[in-house]
Amino acid sequence: MVYMSKDREKTSDNTELKIKGLLAEKGVKIPKDQNAEGMSSRGYGTMENNELLLTFYEALYLLEKNMLEVEDEKGERVDFQKLLRCYELVNENAWAAYLTYRDLRGRGYVVREGFGLGVDFRVYERGEYGKDTAKYLVLNIQEGKPISLEDLTRAMMQCQGLKKELVLAVINRRGEIVYYSVSQLSLK
Repeated sequence: MVYMSKDREKTSDNTELKIKGLLAEKGVKIPKDQNAEGMSSRGYGTMENNELLLTFYEALYLLEKNMLEVEDEKGERVDFQKLLRCYELVNENAWAAYLTYRDLRGRGYVVREGFGLGVDFRVYERGEYGKDTAKYLVLNIQEGKPISLEDLTRAMMQCQGLKKELVLAVINRRGEIVYYSVSQLSLK
């Protein structure tokens, strides 16, 4: 007998079943027979060619939670550090993106990839994934790395056009995250 808990799959004797994935250029591929559809329904990855493609930050999160095993094309096991290095090859802000993703998931939110123009993530209210659209768009900002007013304004306008709330995730040098809600000030 197998039953599902919040983020883990367990057998009746409470031993955890790990999902196995293969390292790919854009993330980690999970075959359909590895409960890909179950993972997708909980807000992980996107289905492509009958496989679930996890982003690097999703794979890092699941690897850290001991829910995922990743192998490379040679069949060798990929650990957290190697997966992070692969992610850093495609995103210079990989660590910051992962920290924000992990923090939001840890708070019970479903977090999906952003729309571009500086927006890193779409965040769904708890219990609303699959029922409603994302309520928040999150922009990562790292302490010591300035963001131009034009970029912030562009992200704000994009959020307003989509009727979403812009949230700045400010990451300090210790990796702690503070969230700020951003809105346009209208003086009348």
